[in-house]
Amino acid sequence: MNETLTPAGTETRPPGGARICYRRARARDAADQAEVFHHAVMQGAMSHYSVAQREAWASALPREASAWLARHALFTTLVADCDGRCVGFLELDIPRGRIETLYVWPSLSRRGIGSTLLIHAERLLMEQGHDLAHIEASLVLVERLVRRGWQVVGEEWVERGGEKLCRSRLEKRLTAVET
Repeated sequence: MNETLTPAGTETRPPGGARICYRRARARDAADQAEVFHHAVMQGAMSHYSVAQREAWASALPREASAWLARHALFTTLVADCDGRCVGFLELDIPRGRIETLYVWPSLSRRGIGSTLLIHAERLLMEQGHDLAHIEASLVLVERLVRRGWQVVGEEWVERGGEKLCRSRLEKRLTAVET
């Protein structure tokens, strides 16, 4: 796969005119990933989870670049890059046909960044022979995923730092999407 995922002419632009490009993660993205994750959980999930739940969730993964860089070896990581900074990312477990994580900087949410990352992930899964994708999504994402054609197949509770958090298991039949 090419490092750049965004076909010419399909970049997105958040307010202010900055261009968003989609590509595979690089080592230098790891520190930004840590910050995107932390802020997406602490700010972006505030309407769905308590402070204690969000603090436990955010502390489940270190706020250190080295931890996120190590995850690059475990997952195919796609990033949304704005002016050289990672503002959103998706971790993909291709052998299992599973999206591991999807986070976008809170002030840039609802602008198509997460949806575009999903389109690229779905395409990669299809290229590897998958016809079904899976995700365990926080309550923040469920409604948006359902609007994108995902089906809820169950609910589960996970424990993070002594706190129980509800999330949904979803799946989607993969079909060719023009990007």
